[in-house]
Amino acid sequence: MTPGPQNPPQAAQSFSVKGQYIKDMSFENPHAPHSLMAVQAKPAIDINVDLKAQKLQEGIYELTLYVSARAVAEGNTLFLVELAYAGIFQLFNIPEERIQPLLLIDCPFVMFPFARRVIADVTRDGGFPPLMLDPIDFHSLYVQNQSKEALTK
Repeated sequence: MTPGPQNPPQAAQSFSVKGQYIKDMSFENPHAPHSLMAVQAKPAIDINVDLKAQKLQEGIYELTLYVSARAVAEGNTLFLVELAYAGIFQLFNIPEERIQPLLLIDCPFVMFPFARRVIADVTRDGGFPPLMLDPIDFHSLYVQNQSKEALTK
C-alpha cells in the first residue's frame, strides 16, 4: 500500500534523550573512620527504587529515577546513598495510551547505567568497594505498580 490521499504516511514513533543530570544526591558515612575498618560480617544492603514522571511541555517529559541504598553490618549503618537522577525526554508521535509505559519502562532503562555509575563512584569515593547495582527489570516494576494501583481503586 502506498501513501496517498486515502492512505497518508504514518509518522514514526520515537523518543529522544535531551539531557540527563543529577537532580539531588546524598552520601552519608556516619561511623567513619570506624566503618572503613575491616568489618567481620558481610554487610546487608537494602536498595529502594522509585520513579516519578512529569510533563514539562507538549511532548517533553522529565523522568526522575530515585535510588537509595543503605549498607548495614553488625547493627551499624556503614553508608547511605540517595540519588535522584533525572532525564529529559522528547516524545514524537506516541499514542496517549503508550506514554506512561514508555516513560516508566523504556526511559529508566536508558538512564539506569548512568545512575548505576554515579552510585558506584560515590560509594568508592566514600572509602567502600563500589556498589554495583544489579540491572532492574522496569517492566516488572511497572506491572507490579499497576497491580497495586488497581487494588487501591
